[in-house]
Amino acid sequence: MQAAPHTADKDLSTRRQRIVIVGGGFAGTTLLKQLICRLAQGYEVLMISEESYTTFNPMLPEVVGASIFPEQVVAPIRAMFSPSAHVRFIMGQVTSVNAQAKTLVCTSLHNDCEIAYEHLVLALGNRAMLNLIPGMAEHGLPLKTVGDAMHIRNIVLRRIARMELETDAQKLKSLGHFVVIGGGFSGAEVAGELIDCLRSVQHYYPRVNPADLSVTVLHDQDRMLLELPEYLGLAAAKSLRARGVNILLGANARAAEISDEHVKLTDGSVLLASTIITTIGTRPNALLAKLDLPLERGRLMAQSDFSVAGAPNLWTLGDCAHVINGFDGKPCPPTAQFAVRQAKALAFNLVARIKGEPTQAFSHKSLGSMAAIGHKKGVASVFGFCVTGLPAWLIWRAYYLIQMPTLGRKVRIYLEWTWGMFFPADITHLRFTRSEDRDMQ
Repeated sequence: MQAAPHTADKDLSTRRQRIVIVGGGFAGTTLLKQLICRLAQGYEVLMISEESYTTFNPMLPEVVGASIFPEQVVAPIRAMFSPSAHVRFIMGQVTSVNAQAKTLVCTSLHNDCEIAYEHLVLALGNRAMLNLIPGMAEHGLPLKTVGDAMHIRNIVLRRIARMELETDAQKLKSLGHFVVIGGGFSGAEVAGELIDCLRSVQHYYPRVNPADLSVTVLHDQDRMLLELPEYLGLAAAKSLRARGVNILLGANARAAEISDEHVKLTDGSVLLASTIITTIGTRPNALLAKLDLPLERGRLMAQSDFSVAGAPNLWTLGDCAHVINGFDGKPCPPTAQFAVRQAKALAFNLVARIKGEPTQAFSHKSLGSMAAIGHKKGVASVFGFCVTGLPAWLIWRAYYLIQMPTLGRKVRIYLEWTWGMFFPADITHLRFTRSEDRDMQ
């Protein structure tokens, strides 16, 4: 029998004029900031997130390529608002929701507590799926969190260091071959960052033959970056190939099995590689499956104003939500641009609902899409115009610099990016070894 949650915090268990936001990503934190500016006195905004920071996922490939340090792609949630009696943050995990009673149970650093709410917003995002390919869970390296990016970066540096000590030719080929599965935004960006990183740091490893270092992208479609116009997808592939990336496309480029030393393709061919980075597959947060509400491909079905049918005062947005865009009648893509726009629209609708006014259906015309595919290389579709090379790369960086939540964070990233334009990538291999662990070695 499961123990009842503690209710030591009477304010959390009884106060009703409360909006709870679950999830601290782009969507959740933007909504938090919007509500702070819009809500009338008497309302409290409570954010619950498993992490104490927001991760800027589009910048994770730059961590892999050592273009920036890991701490530059995260922003502390508590730094995004001024402490007050009406804004609160809890680092914890929501384990259950009673939509009819308007309560939820949260496991925090202190205990399990029951929290009452007037409105609940789910902005849970999604998680990496690790079982799409046999051997993927055991040998694949997903890229979904800053921890993933740091781990991949360490693995890459470790592989190169080991190559200096290896004498077996076949083992050298496997150690120096880095395979990226997936040719979407993440796949193209990490491949570009990785090839540039290998070229940048190889002079630190004089005993490694540059010819033994290679990057391959596997993408089971006819071209890369299907989300962008065909011209840009072809331009991205051309740029990557010009820098030495091997790109395999089509049904025969689909990975069928992953091991610790190779990737087997569906046509039976085998690629020797010790490092397999997987950028495909997402799965929903486990909480969604417990709600007994309609899902579409793992995403919570929402009405056009972000409310969830059959659940009073329950709303959803971002990557975990299936919302139809009124502009084109298509489901909103899981991108930062749409997450931010949805958050602004939902803030308006929440305030309207509280005031008894009608809500509005979401409609947004995409401003475009872009990808940074390495040092000073990018592709972008902005307001219908196709841009490639350095201009696209600068546009990409400018957009995400603007999205950073604090001036201090913007300045630090700007300085880091400027430094990286003139100096080689950092080769620090960060091992988080504690003193007692070191003594046991």
